[in-house]
Amino acid sequence: MSYSVGQVAGFAGVTVRTLHHYDDIGLLVPGGRSHAGHRRYDDADLDRLQQILFYRELGFPLEEVAALLDDPAADPRAHLRRQHELLTVRIEQLQKMAAAVEHAMEAREMGIDLTPEERFEVFGDKDPEQYAEEAERRWGGTEAYAESQHRAARYTKDDWRRIQAEVDAWSEGYAGLMAAGEPPTGEAAMDMAEEHRQHIGKWFYDCPYEAHRCLGEMYVSDERFKAFYDAMRPGLAEHLKEAIAANAARRTA
Repeated sequence: MSYSVGQVAGFAGVTVRTLHHYDDIGLLVPGGRSHAGHRRYDDADLDRLQQILFYRELGFPLEEVAALLDDPAADPRAHLRRQHELLTVRIEQLQKMAAAVEHAMEAREMGIDLTPEERFEVFGDKDPEQYAEEAERRWGGTEAYAESQHRAARYTKDDWRRIQAEVDAWSEGYAGLMAAGEPPTGEAAMDMAEEHRQHIGKWFYDCPYEAHRCLGEMYVSDERFKAFYDAMRPGLAEHLKEAIAANAARRTA
């Protein structure tokens, strides 16, 4: 059984002009001709075309494809093994590319659309994505998490600068409060705990007192958050947890 050039073009998803070109350069010469002199392709021609298209998809130039296919030492199984190996490598490369794109999308969704230089300029060594995976694991299905993502997606570099400036000012104030010997249940500490809660509500999501109390517990129980707050001043995480609890109690009593 044989096929016309138009039929083969339809089967293979290539143009008639491409098949004509392959014939002209001797890469794929059809096995027969019709009475009118038109090209006719048989099954062996289709097998060769499939091999050509495999190699072309993998980026091989036509001259190299011809050399590979016309190598008398290579059999069809050798070509298939070679193509399988090349495709496996290509799949691995594409998977790595897909993972990189996914990471970029996650960063964009978090509103962190900054260059490394800008990120360092704004946040120093405190990367805002540091706890993103943990936050999604803990709260990914909550309204608060969705609201945080929605808001952060709109923030610009200047917005992140303002957020970080507020955090720095609060950190300095709370460390000073502790240095002055203020207890976590005192008015000053509770007021700063309230400021902490309002910062979350202003920039990320509504943070009711009970939710804030849970955050305070996490700041002590999770070593990463504890290290973050204790870096401001040793013992700050525990002090803040107690201040948050005291502030919640006085506000909801």
